[in-house]
Amino acid sequence: MSPKNKKKLEIIRAKLDKLDNKLLSLIKYRTNLVKEVLKLKEFKKEIVDKKRINFILKKIHSKSKKLKIDPKITNRIWKNMILSYIDYERRNFKKK
Repeated sequence: MSPKNKKKLEIIRAKLDKLDNKLLSLIKYRTNLVKEVLKLKEFKKEIVDKKRINFILKKIHSKSKKLKIDPKITNRIWKNMILSYIDYERRNFKKK
């Protein structure tokens, strides 16, 4: 890699690092919202809502296409995020 391209790579990576920090703040905010949702659930079986999951994934697919983002990327990200929060809810579910 040329020195010029190395410098460009460093600049892009710095931007990615900055973006990652913003994403972490958003994930923290999302986690707080999920905590609020979890407080409302009375039974563990309420944690997984397949209709809602399908709705979310279809919406993300559609928005991704409109924004010219590869839907495979966003689908994988959202599926993993949903599964991670389902796991989080199961681990933190505390009801009678």
